[in-house]
Amino acid sequence: MTGLADLPPLREVLAAEGLLARKSFGQHFLLDLNVTRKIARLAAPLAGSVVIEVGPGPGGLTRALLESDAAHVIAVEKDPRFLPLLHDLAAAAPGRLTLIEADALTVDETALIAAHAPGLVPRVISNLPYNVGTTLLIKWLTGPLRPVAMHLMFQKEVALRIAAPVGSDAYGRLSVIAQAVAETRIAMTLPARAFTPPPKVDSAVAELVLRTQDRPSAARLAALETVTAHAFGQRRKMLRSSLKALGGAALCEAAGIDADARAETIPVDGFLALAKVVEA
Repeated sequence: MTGLADLPPLREVLAAEGLLARKSFGQHFLLDLNVTRKIARLAAPLAGSVVIEVGPGPGGLTRALLESDAAHVIAVEKDPRFLPLLHDLAAAAPGRLTLIEADALTVDETALIAAHAPGLVPRVISNLPYNVGTTLLIKWLTGPLRPVAMHLMFQKEVALRIAAPVGSDAYGRLSVIAQAVAETRIAMTLPARAFTPPPKVDSAVAELVLRTQDRPSAARLAALETVTAHAFGQRRKMLRSSLKALGGAALCEAAGIDADARAETIPVDGFLALAKVVEA
């Protein structure tokens, strides 16, 4: 039986199959197993975990995850061209890789875990397609999936926004929503040349360790999305103006927030206080 160590290098596989990345899918492949193994190590330990991976493509990160102590990997791939390559990986790691041909934006991860890896601790580790990365992150932060942690490759600019401190240029709506739900940091940066084809910008892995206590409810998170959309949609305006549709100065007063402040100066707790009033 062919094992993971017996599989040919990914560049050879892609060349033999004549497979190229598709811009419409936001694909940029990580083919260097030294890099993908480092990402898997960042997320360690993975024993007892089921890893959701979105957009595995030719399977560079998938190989590294299967080489780790992860109990199971569920790979969600929209591009059918890569399914034969991923099936080879599944055959080399019997019973540990489930392949799902679907659009990750609409897939129900909790149902997949219940069906294929019940009882295991959920994690998300992905080199995300650039064009849907932020949308997927918001889905996982605010939806029913409860991963203990996520290690996600984004364009560096997006990763910086996720981990940005209050008052910084990068601090914005994504920072607030992510940090309301998780402890965040930049775990790794990668130059464009590490990818095939190289994107126009550098990339970074954002680490999000999700809170088990004091996690906002679904209703509070929905209110937080509304508040931050208004506040950062007009970030140069005072909150009394940017939040006018939600109550403006009266909303700020009820939440104990300075109505003359601007969005980038309000910490996450302040936005959660505003969201609490909006929810009520």
